Amino acid sequence: MFYYNNCKVNHDGTEELAHIEIVSAILHQLTKGLSVEEIKEGGLETYFVDHTTGVYPQAASGTPFSAATLQSTGDIICDLTEDLAAEQKARITYDNILRLVDDPDVRDPIKFLREREIVHFQRFGEMLRVAQENLDSKNFYAFNPEFDINRINRNDGFPRPRKM
Repeated sequence: MFYYNNCKVNHDGTEELAHIEIVSAILHQLTKGLSVEEIKEGGLETYFVDHTTGVYPQAASGTPFSAATLQSTGDIICDLTEDLAAEQKARITYDNILRLVDDPDVRDPIKFLREREIVHFQRFGEMLRVAQENLDSKNFYAFNPEFDINRINRNDGFPRPRKM
């Protein structure tokens, strides 16, 4: 949690990690005890070679999870906008899973996670609105308020270079 101009911003990182844990548990339940034939029929043989039936966080495309996909710029407007986009991308992923899956033991937790993404999107939207209302300047796209607030050139509105 951090504060900016009396605006409390609470990131939901812990809950997002719990989402990964829930999806991983679903995958473990679905793959536990698979025979070699079932692995091949499911198109999982390349995954099996590297991970057996262990859960390895990766995208449906096979791209492994990496912290490099996480963004943080230090600019509250940019970061909250990124958070909003991430919540929507997660929601559409859950929507697509729901389009493909009939099993209620998979659908129910996915529907729960989808609902959480919607709530997170709403909270980040509220935080963005509060942050924009509390900035010293309504032209909040001109500078990074966390970094440049004391260095704005009053003549042109752009940040001045730091004096070394």
